[in-house]
Amino acid sequence: MKDKKKQLWQVVKFTLFSISAGLIQVGSFALLEIFIKTYWIPYLTSLLLSIVWNFTLNRRFTFQSAANVPVAMAKVLGFYAVFTPLSTWLGALAEEAGAYDFLILAVTMIANFVLEFLFCKFVVFRGQEDTLQK
Repeated sequence: MKDKKKQLWQVVKFTLFSISAGLIQVGSFALLEIFIKTYWIPYLTSLLLSIVWNFTLNRRFTFQSAANVPVAMAKVLGFYAVFTPLSTWLGALAEEAGAYDFLILAVTMIANFVLEFLFCKFVVFRGQEDTLQK
């Protein structure tokens, strides 16, 4: 039972930190959209800002991992090396088809949230959770 509570608490923390990263992403996307009308530039910039924020908070507080930061970040960047081009391309296709930019962003962010949690939990910090000195 203790393990289930711990996992639930991880999901809650990851969700809260992801919401804060999402606010950074939406805010920076909205600001950049004022000046840059091509979807992919504001999307990519705002995504990078949210990645750094989310990784930093989740490594320290959600997974409490002392994992080698450059190695862990390289794994996360590997995830985004696949996710980013795919989501950027699909987002651009959706925009060209007439979809609303913020709807595209919302769907992309939800997919990112779910996939990133699973990737961090089972790949990036696997076997290295709760190793941070308190």
